[in-house]
Order: sequence, then structure tokens, then C-alpha cells
Amino acid sequence: MDALAHEQFVSLERNHWWFRGRRAVCGALVRHALRDAQPEAILDIGSGSGGFLDLLRSTGVEPTAIEWDLDACRRARTRVDGPAGQVGPGGVLSGSAERLPFADAAFDLVTMFDVLEHLEEPQAAAREAWRVLKPGGALLVHVPAHPWLFAENDRVAGHHRRYTRAELRRTLRGADLTAERVAWSNVLLFPLIAPLVLALGWAERVGLRPEGRTNLSVDPPRWVHALLASLYGLEARWVARFDLWPGHSLAAIARRPLAATPALGEEDAPNRPTISRPRAGRSNPSPRPHPTGILRRPAPLPPLRPSSER
Repeated sequence: MDALAHEQFVSLERNHWWFRGRRAVCGALVRHALRDAQPEAILDIGSGSGGFLDLLRSTGVEPTAIEWDLDACRRARTRVDGPAGQVGPGGVLSGSAERLPFADAAFDLVTMFDVLEHLEEPQAAAREAWRVLKPGGALLVHVPAHPWLFAENDRVAGHHRRYTRAELRRTLRGADLTAERVAWSNVLLFPLIAPLVLALGWAERVGLRPEGRTNLSVDPPRWVHALLASLYGLEARWVARFDLWPGHSLAAIARRPLAATPALGEEDAPNRPTISRPRAGRSNPSPRPHPTGILRRPAPLPPLRPSSER
């Protein structure tokens, strides 16, 4: 993502209608994916500046997050770890989605909110999500839909692709994940968004719209944000069960099948995850940190890429 798009994301993620509506829809999918069970450990891959961490914290667990961009990682740490930026279980780590620094079968829920489209090898990231999920654990992803809508906004945001429903299913299936639900997101506003995006794309091609502008470059009045966020957020009532019609984005819940975790090699035996289990009847009135043992090894995380390579 370039500097313009990143700055816009940071400043608008709390109040812009798209971010607010997306959080409402994804919140409903998080609850559906957990099946009313109390999770022990949650991982948010590609957490950006931490816009979803409060939502994930509402499950009663302090989420762990991993983010490649160093500036975004620092901002997200202030939401989880406080100004001191102490990193550990339940904190924000810097690293790659394709090479997660976590033990096998460590998490009940893994989330990737608009992440796969940024990756050159999304299959590798999906496979890593499978590895760190406990058997029966859920992966929740959200991605932009319809390749025919790929435009300047996608290029500025650093997208490699927009997904079809079939392509997203193939990505999940290729990682040995079982797709439970592949739903459309942002459906109520899609009949307005699609022709607008196509018109803006035409304006860009003929030179009537400056390059480098995104869909977030125009900031409507607060009442417009409130109205559009409410319309988008209405989808939270049914997104886990049925579709009205195609939408601007896709969301999916997929699970690692209930099967034995592959045996670790002899050299990895000391690093087996040691996830503690709550005692029967134990209450969980407030968010608590992850159990110990989610980190695969105490060695430093992979170094961040130089900005010129991102």
C-alpha cells in the first residue's frame, strides 16, 4: 500500500462508512464462526493499524496480531500493548503472513480482513493459517470481489487481484480448509457502487481523473457516512445465513478439519504448543491474554522488507 492510501486508512478507519459497515458484517461472521464457544486464542493476520482488534477483543480474548508494515505495526501496538509497546502473547508482532512465527495448532480463530488480495502468494498464507489453526478452528477472510471492477483504487491500495467466488473457494480448498460459508459483503450498496466505479475507471483512462486518487479521497458529510454505514451494517443480520444478491466484497468462513495434527519432527518436539484449557464452569468476565506456548521459537522474527520492496 502506498503512503497516500495508508494515511487515509489510518485517519478514516474509525469513522468512514465503509470501515464501520465492514466491521459490523465481520463481527457477525466472527460470532458465527465461534459457534457461541469461548475461544482461547485468536490471531489477526495483516492487522494494519489495528482497526479490528477492539472487535476481536469483544470475544473475551486479547487477540494476537501480526503485521508486515512497520509503521502500521507500531500504531497497532499502541492499541494492544500501550505506549510502552511491549510485545508478547496477546500483542502485535511484525512478520509475514506467508511465514508465521507461531506454533502449530495454536489458535481457535484466525482472521484475514482484506489481506489476501495484497499477497503475491495467497495460497502460502492460507496454508500457514491452516497450520496455526487448531483442528476444528476457523479462518475468517474478507476480500474485494469481481475482477472486472479492478481499478486505480486497487492499484493504489496495492492489490494484486479481486476475487471471484470460485477463486476464493479454490484458494481455501488448496490449503486443505473446508469452506463453510462464502458470502457476499456490501450488497445493498453494490447497485450504486458498481456503475460509479466503472464510470471513474473510464474517467481515469481518458485523463479526466487524476492518478493516485482512491475511493476514500472524497469525504462526504457525517450524515452521509452515518446513512451508508447503517445500510452496510444491516447485512450483519443475515450475512451468516443467506445472500440477497452479489456484493462489492466476499467473506468466507473455513475450517481446519477435525483430524490429528501432523506429527512434528524430532527437532521440533521441544516446541510443541502447550495450550492450557479452562476448567469446567470457569467464568471469563474480562479479556485475558493468550495462554503461553503460541510462539514457535524464541528467535527474532523475520526482518521487514525495505520500503522500496513493499
